[in-house]
Amino acid sequence: MTSGWSRRTVLGLIATAPTLALPGIARAKGGRVVVVGGGFGGSAAARTIKRLAPGIEVTLIARDTSFVCCPGSNTVIGGFGRIEDQTVGYDALAKDGVTIITGRAEAVDTDARTLRLADGSVLPYDKLVLSPGIGFFWDEVEGVSAATAGRIPHAWQAGEQTVLLRRQLEAMPDGGTFALVAPVGPLRCPPAVGERVSLIAHYFKTAKPKSKIIVFDAKSKFALQPLFEEAWAALYPGMIDYRLAESDGIVRAIDPETRTVATDFDDVAANVVNFIPRQRAGDIALAAGTADETGWCPVDPATFASTRVPHVHVIGDAAFAPPLPKAAAAAVSVAETCAQAIVRDLTQTDVAGPQWHAGCYSLAAPGHGFEASTDFHLANGQVVVDEATMRRTPEGASAVDLQAAADKAELWLRGIMGQVWG
Repeated sequence: MTSGWSRRTVLGLIATAPTLALPGIARAKGGRVVVVGGGFGGSAAARTIKRLAPGIEVTLIARDTSFVCCPGSNTVIGGFGRIEDQTVGYDALAKDGVTIITGRAEAVDTDARTLRLADGSVLPYDKLVLSPGIGFFWDEVEGVSAATAGRIPHAWQAGEQTVLLRRQLEAMPDGGTFALVAPVGPLRCPPAVGERVSLIAHYFKTAKPKSKIIVFDAKSKFALQPLFEEAWAALYPGMIDYRLAESDGIVRAIDPETRTVATDFDDVAANVVNFIPRQRAGDIALAAGTADETGWCPVDPATFASTRVPHVHVIGDAAFAPPLPKAAAAAVSVAETCAQAIVRDLTQTDVAGPQWHAGCYSLAAPGHGFEASTDFHLANGQVVVDEATMRRTPEGASAVDLQAAADKAELWLRGIMGQVWG
């Protein structure tokens, strides 16, 4: 993307995002913190703790040697983004003094304060931070499971799934049908459903114009619905059939062999099916006992400490702290709050009180973007929206404003990736 944004504007935009470049305030006092999860939340928490208190031993457990960011991954699926541009590594964190271990966290002994990895190694901790992202409820739609994700991708965890869905779309004939099945919330980045539909429609418009899209959404409405519907009418007329819960949008079964989607009143044969299951906290959060019956992890919003397990904090998408959204910007803000609380506990040093920012940017096409962002603060133990800070692209926005929002989306993504991993 290109724009007429000045260097000063870019720097100003980056400056408004949560900053990780915090001064070291406790240089010699120790403690051991283990962070599970190398995404936005976990990486930001590990790095912030180390910068605030260099004397604390910080270990980050990451599944792989690199991480593929979900924000922006729909551009890869839509055919104009590169998976390489979504991928980051952990060298900068290691240079800051964070110990990086590649592995899978398997169990937590909350009495002994130890974390066991899949290879059998055991790590002691004074504080444990869980940022495992999302897991899925696989048993709610007949015919699909984790084992069928190689044929019926979800692509709601970026990486191999992103590339798989893109390749399936490329192989689809012109005139074929793409079906997307969306779950009820809470879910990771709710506007990403509308964005994915839009960017696949953009690909079809340019490469497979006879194709159609059918969306089965178990909700009664979807995020940024008026903005997306306005864009679809202008950009992709007649291509998208979006069925909400009241319009036969609840899917009962999917046949992974024939790619047939079954509802109460219809069977739809598709060439490509993108099934996004209902979501929950990642596996280690459940194993640690931090999740409740909803599958999400209740926390104290002042510190993001688990309300169920002592000495454990849960951040990122796994945490349940409404009205904070499950999104990258919120995860980084929350990571900073969590890091400050841990440093305060381990070093007895005062740090700033919590406040959060959640910036959300979506695309309906290249050069056609939306913004929906706001700040939050803590009041009487609850997370509260700062109404005065709410920013949202209005319906009927000009082409200039839509282009500016699209440019801002790219600038925001590169800025926050640089802050966390650069």
